[in-house]
Amino acid sequence: MPRVIGFHYTLRDDLGEELDSSAGGDALYFLEGSGHIIPGLERQLLDLPVGTRRTIAVPAAEAYGEMRPELVAQVSRSQFPPGAPLEVGEQFTVDVGDDAPVFTVVEADAETVTVDANHPLAGKDLSFEVEIVAVREATADERAHGHAHGGDGTGGH
Repeated sequence: MPRVIGFHYTLRDDLGEELDSSAGGDALYFLEGSGHIIPGLERQLLDLPVGTRRTIAVPAAEAYGEMRPELVAQVSRSQFPPGAPLEVGEQFTVDVGDDAPVFTVVEADAETVTVDANHPLAGKDLSFEVEIVAVREATADERAHGHAHGGDGTGGH
């Protein structure tokens, strides 16, 4: 029977820079096996009891993957709508849906725009400082919907 695990976290990159944290906010809850958190983190959280505090290292290959050079492309500026914001760091999709790739502008000049469809954290080893705050059996609704519904199993869909 799948479980729901709740945890607080602070995410740091391989240089120790804080990238994200749940401190001061709600814990993150996930349904084991649902694919809603990176595999290298999920695997290491599965057997931890409530109250555990630990730093978990997740190599790039088990996080957002290695950088894939084939996902970086130069595109003629004329392929974009006139006036489109094409500043370095801008992100956009060319499709709708949850699995539509997100492109990041990594370089732009008068003629071409270089875009990258790699996840922004691809190629980075990550470190999570975690505290397990809840472990419980998933509700029937959570199993049917494929995701956790919060701490008590009744929250959002």
